[in-house]
Amino acid sequence: MRLYAVVAAGGFRRFATYRVATAAGVFTNTVFGFVLAYTYVALWEERPGLGGYDLPEALAYVWIGQALLAACGLMAGGVEEEIIERIRTGDIALDLHRPADLQLWWLSVSLGRAAFQLLGRGVAPMIVGALAFDLALPEHPLTWPAFLLSVVLGAVVSFAIWFLVALSAFWLMDGAGVVQVAWLSGLFFSGMLLPLNLFPGALGDLARALPWSAMLQVPADVFLEKRTGWGLLEAYAFQAGWAVLLLAGGRLLQSVAARRVVVQGG
Repeated sequence: MRLYAVVAAGGFRRFATYRVATAAGVFTNTVFGFVLAYTYVALWEERPGLGGYDLPEALAYVWIGQALLAACGLMAGGVEEEIIERIRTGDIALDLHRPADLQLWWLSVSLGRAAFQLLGRGVAPMIVGALAFDLALPEHPLTWPAFLLSVVLGAVVSFAIWFLVALSAFWLMDGAGVVQVAWLSGLFFSGMLLPLNLFPGALGDLARALPWSAMLQVPADVFLEKRTGWGLLEAYAFQAGWAVLLLAGGRLLQSVAARRVVVQGG
């Protein structure tokens, strides 16, 4: 396990070198946060208590989303393009012969990336949002570590989804289409645009049951203390269950794909 801890630390340092990209991401998240925040203000003034949130909670939800956008890979996992490229060129054959597990290696890289994105790209927009708006913040100190654990589980679910997306390149050779589908699914079903509690009827039930909700909706509800006591344990079980299921699916797909490594272009 020490190897994977080193890989995770390396992933953190690697993404920390992209200072200009990080600054651009902070700016983009902040601007998008203001756009969404004022949209939510108009919506909640017309419909107070919409989705079970008051206005400060709804505004906090907006800025939590901006903080987790990159950390939990709501629109991109951060490592899938590199995996797809290595599959396309055939370099993945070298990875499969390393004395390290492919899935655990990239999971470690992804978690290191997520840690940096949360600190480097997530904290600043949240602070700006808290200064500009009246946000609902946790009343109990223990909510903060509970929230961070939920974020970690959400990041693992995110990696598991994007790892499956990347492995599709073993058959498609170009994963652009699958990446686009996953991108749109993450944007909609994570609750990035609107909390999933606002989705009507069966659509809402489906959205809350899908793994993307583990990446934003669940951590946000933990932060807003909508999940406490047994509800908090149920939230963790939901996230962990999807993480285990999707990682197992990735493990199975990896074993199948390893039997048919195709070198293309090199």
